[in-house]
Amino acid sequence: MTAQILIRPLAERDLPAAEKICRVAFGTRFGAPDPETFWSDLDYVWGRWRADHTAGFAAEIGGEVVGSSFATNWGSVGVLGPVTVRPDLWDKGVGGRLVEAAVARFDLWGTKHAGLCTFPGSAKHVGLYQKFGFWPRFLTAVMAQPVEPDETRIPATRYSDLGEAERRAVAALCRNLTDAVYEGLDVSGEISAVCDQDLGDTVLMHDRSGVVGLAICHYGPRSEAGAGACLIKFGAVRPGPAAEQTFGQLLDAAAALAGEARMSKLVAGVNMARHEAYRYLIAGGFRTEAQVVAMHRPNEAGYSRPGVYVLDDWR
Repeated sequence: MTAQILIRPLAERDLPAAEKICRVAFGTRFGAPDPETFWSDLDYVWGRWRADHTAGFAAEIGGEVVGSSFATNWGSVGVLGPVTVRPDLWDKGVGGRLVEAAVARFDLWGTKHAGLCTFPGSAKHVGLYQKFGFWPRFLTAVMAQPVEPDETRIPATRYSDLGEAERRAVAALCRNLTDAVYEGLDVSGEISAVCDQDLGDTVLMHDRSGVVGLAICHYGPRSEAGAGACLIKFGAVRPGPAAEQTFGQLLDAAAALAGEARMSKLVAGVNMARHEAYRYLIAGGFRTEAQVVAMHRPNEAGYSRPGVYVLDDWR
């Protein structure tokens, strides 16, 4: 069957089919009673396709879209996923071809460190990604904390409040911050995508040296958060003696944003290799809702290491 599979760039006309396949694939995997309505309160397809820093790929058989994958460019870091295939074509070689296309794009971009997350209990999924040089490392906990509607706003800048010139200046300061976390890491594309598509907002913490913390937050029905949730898709603080304190302030600012948006919970993913950040969330009342395993290409820590206060889950 492999010879019959055509891999090509994902086009706008493909998005309804790709969205349906994504819902049905994950709904089937999780045993949902009606897979076609699974995750109907969030989106992993349209927003990524519209983002300038993400490449989408379609798998086609007989002129019909049967799967898709995405590669996201975070500067020196690349994120793979989701990779979804129509369930009746599982184990037919489609997923491997979609992973192959995404990996080729990382190579074209010159990605230094690529990663993904998958089901820790699935030898099939782990084995597939290992074929392409991704190796399992620490678990990532997807954690949540209740939010009160009247969360008090703390001193922080919202990216949506800035003018165009200020946004360009802030983007450079954010790159300085993430570069201090991992050389070449750049999430400015995520910040722009959230703002341009009205998927949420980005919270920024400053001191005299510049931006010392950022949290890119999703909320609303067209975002990746889910109903009633504010998701920190990526959050980071500048390394150093003040990192833990700034991390706490950043979480408070994100909770305030969630409260203003009338979301009922704040969701954040943290790799357990970032031990201090993981323990901070536990101590702060966050509880784990799901666990995935992070896989890295090459088999190196990247920025998932002790002393790094970063939030993400690579979903």
